[in-house]
Amino acid sequence: MTRDISGQSRPTAFWGWRGRFSPSSHDILKSAGIVVASIAVGLVGWSGNPSLLPVAMLFPALWAFAPTRLIAALVSAAYFLAASRGLPQGVANFYGSGFGAGIALWLAAAIGFVLVHVALWTGRPGWGRTLRYCIAALLMSVPPFGIVGWAHPITATGIVFPGWGWWGLAAAAIGLLAMTTRAWPIATFVLGGLCLWSTAMWTPPDMPKGWVGVDTNFRGEGGQYADFAQQRETINKVRAAASDGAKIVVLPESAAGIWTPTVERLWLRELAGLNATINVGAIVVDNAGYDNVMIEIAGEGARILYRERMPVPVSMWQPWLGWFGEPAGARAHFFANPIVESGDLRVAPLICYEQLIIWPMLQSAFHTPDVIVATGNGWWTDNTSIVAIQKAGATAWARLFGLPIIFAFNI
Repeated sequence: MTRDISGQSRPTAFWGWRGRFSPSSHDILKSAGIVVASIAVGLVGWSGNPSLLPVAMLFPALWAFAPTRLIAALVSAAYFLAASRGLPQGVANFYGSGFGAGIALWLAAAIGFVLVHVALWTGRPGWGRTLRYCIAALLMSVPPFGIVGWAHPITATGIVFPGWGWWGLAAAAIGLLAMTTRAWPIATFVLGGLCLWSTAMWTPPDMPKGWVGVDTNFRGEGGQYADFAQQRETINKVRAAASDGAKIVVLPESAAGIWTPTVERLWLRELAGLNATINVGAIVVDNAGYDNVMIEIAGEGARILYRERMPVPVSMWQPWLGWFGEPAGARAHFFANPIVESGDLRVAPLICYEQLIIWPMLQSAFHTPDVIVATGNGWWTDNTSIVAIQKAGATAWARLFGLPIIFAFNI
C-alpha cells in the first residue's frame, strides 16, 4: 500500500498500472513533434513547386515511427489535410457557398487515406512494418482507395530519378520502403542527394514540334458550360495559334462545353480549311449521365478522342445517384483508353483530377506513349495551389519517363 498526495491509501499495483500507461512529457513532445513535422511535409512537398515534391517522401518515416496507433492516425491526417489544404476554398468557389461544405468534403476525402494507414500501422519494427507500408502505398494507388489517393509520395519519383522510367519507379519504391526502417537516415541522405543533383541539372520537359497548348481565362460556376460567346472566343484563339504555325492545338477541359450536333457544326464550320488538328475538352451527355472527353477536330470531321478515366469525385463522379434512378453524373472509365492516337503520336491524356492520382499515368506509361497531354478547368481554384500541384505532379511523371508534355488550362 502507498499513500497519494491526499493521504488516501492506494494499492501499489494501481500506481504501477498508471505509470505504465500514462504518457510522459517526453512522449507527448515527441508525438507532437511528429505530427507537426507531418504538417510541414504536407505543406512543403505539395506546395506546387515540382522541385519540392521529394519532401513528401519523408512521410513513410513519420508514419512508421509514430509511437502509437493514435499518433499514426494523427500523422496521416495531418499530412493529407496539409497537402490538400486548397480543397475547402475550391469547393466554396465551385458551389458559391461558405466553407462548411468544403471542410466537410476535405475531411471526408482524408478518411480513406487515414483508415488505410491506421489499419496497417504496427509498432513492431522490422520487415513486417515495411511490408505493411508497401501494402498501404499500393492500396492508395489503385481503386477503390486510390480514387482519393492524392499526395502519394511516389509522385516525386520523376524529380529524384529523372529519365529512369520504370527503373526509377522501382528505386523510389525501395527508397520509400527504406524510410520505414532504421536505415531511414541513410535513405533520406541518398534520396536528398539525388534530389539536389536533379534540381541542379533541372531542364523542363520538351514540347513536341508543332504542338501547342492554349490556356483560357473564362470564369464559371458549378453546372455551367461554355456559352456561344465563349466558344467563339476560344475558336479565335485556335485560329491565332494555327496562324503562328501550330499543327496540333490543345485546348482546356470543357472548353467546348456540351458537345452536341449543333456545337459540332459550329466548330467544323468555323475551322474549315484550317491546316491544324484541334484537341478540345467537352462533355457528352445522355440519359444515364455524361462523359468528360477530349474531342479531336481534324479536316471535315470530329471524333471522341478520349473519355476521362477518373472524374472528380462528388462534384462530377456521383455513381450513388444511379441507385435512385437519377442521372449519375460523370462516368468513370477506370482503366479504359490509356493511350490515344493524335496525329502520328501516341498520347497519354490526363484530364484535371487524373493528374493528382497514381494509376492513370502509370497505366498510360505501360503503353509507351510519345507525349503527355494534361488539361484542366481550374476557374474554381482561385486563392489555392490546386492547379500548381496538378502541374507539378504531371511534370514529375513527364520527367520520370522522359516524355514531352503539353498543358492547357482554363484558369
